[in-house]
Amino acid sequence: MTPYLVSTWILPVLVAITFHEAAHAYAAYALGDQTASRVGRLSLNPLKHIDPIGTLLLPGLLLVARSPFLFGYAKPVPVNFGNLRRPRRDMIIVAIAGPVTNLFFATLAALGLRFGHLLPPTVQDWVLRNLLNALGLNVLLAVFNMLPILPLDGGRVLLGLLPRPLASAFARLEPYGIAILIGLLFILPLLGGQLGRNLDVLSWMVAAPSNALREFLVRATAAF
Repeated sequence: MTPYLVSTWILPVLVAITFHEAAHAYAAYALGDQTASRVGRLSLNPLKHIDPIGTLLLPGLLLVARSPFLFGYAKPVPVNFGNLRRPRRDMIIVAIAGPVTNLFFATLAALGLRFGHLLPPTVQDWVLRNLLNALGLNVLLAVFNMLPILPLDGGRVLLGLLPRPLASAFARLEPYGIAILIGLLFILPLLGGQLGRNLDVLSWMVAAPSNALREFLVRATAAF
């Protein structure tokens, strides 16, 4: 069943990541920064945004290994915030463009699930699995990316909202952001396992909001 399982994840992953990154690029372009456009990232072509390791290999290995979580990443869209017309305000708009786009696709997936019974039996299971995965993945990406950690989108939003002295201090943490995420994702849970304690802090911060948001979308689209 593994090839079938993987086939139900490929499209949701490519759509979620591609449109997330493209949303950042289009928002930055509309607000005055053409950096992403100059390097060819103002595009809906998945090949422009996918990272071979982060988008394909890592999630694929986690799926095959039946990992309890799915993690991956795309190539970040380059943005020169100094080119934006109102840098602090526009940085927030560029940052939230990705998660908002994911929520839009999650809503579409939830709507699609309402009409799954109308599909031919030969494709019904495959399409419904794609929609379920798209719903869960887009919600997860939206919530995860809004964590207040640089270089995630939530970190950009917080950076734009903080007073300048605090923002400068917070910005100095960005070079350590990936290390912090790896520690929260992998190292802390492993350490907790050795100590007999649940130290999966990131799951506490992401799982509950994701589940609540997913259930809300399902209920909200039930009227259609």
